[in-house]
Amino acid sequence: MILKEFCAENFTHVPEAIQAGVNRIELCDNLAFGGTTPSTGVIEETVKYAHEHNVPIMTIIRPRGGDFYYNDIELKIMELDILEAVKRGTDGIVLGALDENNWIDEEVVENLLIPAEGLQTTFHMAFDSIDPDRQFEAIDWLVDHEFDNILTHGDTETTKIEQNFDHLKELVDYAGDRINILVGGGVRFDNYEQVVAKTGTKNVHGTSIVKI
Repeated sequence: MILKEFCAENFTHVPEAIQAGVNRIELCDNLAFGGTTPSTGVIEETVKYAHEHNVPIMTIIRPRGGDFYYNDIELKIMELDILEAVKRGTDGIVLGALDENNWIDEEVVENLLIPAEGLQTTFHMAFDSIDPDRQFEAIDWLVDHEFDNILTHGDTETTKIEQNFDHLKELVDYAGDRINILVGGGVRFDNYEQVVAKTGTKNVHGTSIVKI
């Protein structure tokens, strides 16, 4: 079975996406800036509707657009946002943070995992900013920290998904059944089958992953 995760900027298209057959929803705001934390009202109403239709919700925790380097105040904001999302019944959290070497900011991520305990977890496309040679090491680290998914385009967002098939397949093969490689960025209802065939992933993600 192929898991199709719909990236929803708000509640507006969630009912249509569920009717079209999505298996999971990543809920965010401000997609023009790469996605930021949605409001508590959006989380609450989307979770309520989605759960009535047996669809889980992954809520992104990102205090702003731009880079993935966060200071102590931003970390505190993200911790509070996770607690609010948990109160409103989110099934999972989507997060990511990097240090000045474009490696996983281990301290920040470990701190964020504390309030997210018991939820599904996805490391978001901050992964694509990690040196490709270290991405396999990053997979190991995320597995060791019990992440469920890694969202990746296989390269920077400026490349077409078809250009990244070889590297994505390497990531999928290396991850095996230890963690899901969730492929996104240019994956749509009319090409996801090709993405699956070329990369071996069973998890695809996008704003147009189903036709609505």
